[in-house]
Amino acid sequence: MKPHLSSPTIQKQASQYLSFVLGDEIFALEILNIKEIIEYGALTTVPMMPDFVRGVINLRGRVVPVIDLAARFQHGMTAISRRTSIVITELTESGTEETQLMGILVDAVNEVIDIANKEIETTPAFGAKIRADFIQGIAKKNARFIILLDLERVLSIQEMLMLSNTSQRNLTLTESENEG
Repeated sequence: MKPHLSSPTIQKQASQYLSFVLGDEIFALEILNIKEIIEYGALTTVPMMPDFVRGVINLRGRVVPVIDLAARFQHGMTAISRRTSIVITELTESGTEETQLMGILVDAVNEVIDIANKEIETTPAFGAKIRADFIQGIAKKNARFIILLDLERVLSIQEMLMLSNTSQRNLTLTESENEG
C-alpha cells in the first residue's frame, strides 16, 4: 500500500495583468476580473450620482454602470479621446454568489503582462497619488512603475453607495439653503 502523501500548497509564481494608462500613470488589474474591453460609446447619465459615476451602458441587455477611474481617484474627469476605453470588470458581491458587471473608464488600454510575485512590492506609505487602500502593490517593468489596483476596494459598491447618499444629502442641503 502506498503511503498517503499530502501535496504541498502550490503558490502562483506569476499572474497576468491588464495594463492601462490613466493620466501619466500606468495601472494594472488582474486579468481574472476582466470580462472585456470596449470602445468608449454613448453613456446614459444617471441623476444624483457622484461625479465618478459617468453613467450606464447597455451591454447585451445588461445595465452596466461606468466609473470614471480618474474622477474616482479625485484627479478630475477623464478627457475623452479616440483611445479612451471602457474595461468591463466582474465582481462577486461579498457574502453572495451574485456577480456585478462594472465598467471603468480609462485613457488607453496597453497590454496584458505577466508579473511575477517577486516583482511586486508592497504599497509605499507615501508618494502615491491615490488612496493607499486602492493599491494592491507596485511592480517595475521596462523601467516603469505599474500600480496594481485592488479592484474590490476601488469599486466597492458599499462605499460608492455611501458617497452617493452623501452627495444627495449635500445637494438637498444646498437646495434648502437656497430656498431659505
